[in-house]
Amino acid sequence: MNKEVLNPMSKIPATDKRRIIIIGGGFAGLELAKALIDTNYQVVMLDKNNYHTFQPLLYQVATAGLEPDSVAAPLRESLRGENFYFRMAEVLEVIPQQHQVKTDIGPVYYDYLVIATGSKSNFFGNTDLSEKTFTLKSVEEAFELRNHLFNCFERAVEITDANLKDELLNVVIVGGGPTGIEMAGALSELKKKLLPKEYDTIENQLMNIYMVEGLDDVLNGMSEFASEKTRAYLEKLGVNLKTGTFLEDVENGELSFSDGTTLRAKTIVWAAGVKGNVLAGLNEEKVEKSRIKTDDYNRVLGYENIFAIGDVASVENEKGPYPMLAPIAMQQGQNLAKNFKRLLKKKPLKPFKYLDKGVMATIGRNKAVVDLPFGFQFSGFPAWLSWMFIHLFFLVGFRRKAVVFSNWVYNYFTYNKSTKAIITSK
Repeated sequence: MNKEVLNPMSKIPATDKRRIIIIGGGFAGLELAKALIDTNYQVVMLDKNNYHTFQPLLYQVATAGLEPDSVAAPLRESLRGENFYFRMAEVLEVIPQQHQVKTDIGPVYYDYLVIATGSKSNFFGNTDLSEKTFTLKSVEEAFELRNHLFNCFERAVEITDANLKDELLNVVIVGGGPTGIEMAGALSELKKKLLPKEYDTIENQLMNIYMVEGLDDVLNGMSEFASEKTRAYLEKLGVNLKTGTFLEDVENGELSFSDGTTLRAKTIVWAAGVKGNVLAGLNEEKVEKSRIKTDDYNRVLGYENIFAIGDVASVENEKGPYPMLAPIAMQQGQNLAKNFKRLLKKKPLKPFKYLDKGVMATIGRNKAVVDLPFGFQFSGFPAWLSWMFIHLFFLVGFRRKAVVFSNWVYNYFTYNKSTKAIITSK
């Protein structure tokens, strides 16, 4: 196998150890890398960003509840080891015949390749909407949405035209999954507490939050109990629900819906779905619905030394494909690390088996829903505390845990958002 370095400037040494390339520093890639650092492999991680993003809390960055660096953990800080190397690089293509990936800083050669590229927003072929809506898949996108929201508030203070003020203050969330309902809950708190306190000419009833969901109810991936509780919470918060309805078009600030209604809004948040972030170069027959097909060991079908884990992977068995959830990605990373260790000992691989520990979603202060295995569900304040504890536990680094916890405590008692500054590069 060719053991060339990345390029003359990379300083990744040639080695007799087998090289594992991990593409992506998300939940799956991070778990895999952490478990392999002290093994007899050379591990190289490639990511276009030099940090791990804790995506479940991006909505709080977008609504001024957390600073961006609270959800961004530098990968070099999290992953350190004699045989581990990180390079900030964008992977352009996989070349399986040459055991190589093509990047914007040069080629990388591998013995084993792990694709952990996660997911991206799915617009279901409507590219026009992708240019007219805000998404929440990265720190940059959350920061952009936060700046936009507070720009709208600042502009609405001085405007006397009622129609234009409505347009600035209307927010439409497309998608009633966890991201959508969490965003709706956070915006409802802004509407109730922030507007009357800090924007003296904006009455909070002028801000309208709409949620558009194509199916008949919200949180369709969870239990009927969770769905019904969430709907009740959203209605109590004043969110206007439009279920069984699709956003069809946006033209000059006017939104058209499948039920024949229209409204004007400057802020449209797209949370209607995701798809796998598939790389070029793989056999197209091994990709289905924008996810890479794998066997029970997360090995890409048709390849002996290429694996896929996390949101981009679709396990082809009676239980798959699994939902695109962080716990599944983490467990796949952990299982694959064990299998790589087994390969060193020439032991057979063990199939991935997902241990379902439950799912949860929050709808704002004191409001959350939890589905646990064996049909046990609960909601309200206990569910909200559980949601907070779990998310704190999985944040990377003690400092971030402490900062996020202190922000939550401060916000809970003061109703004050501490990151409202509009910061742009222009």
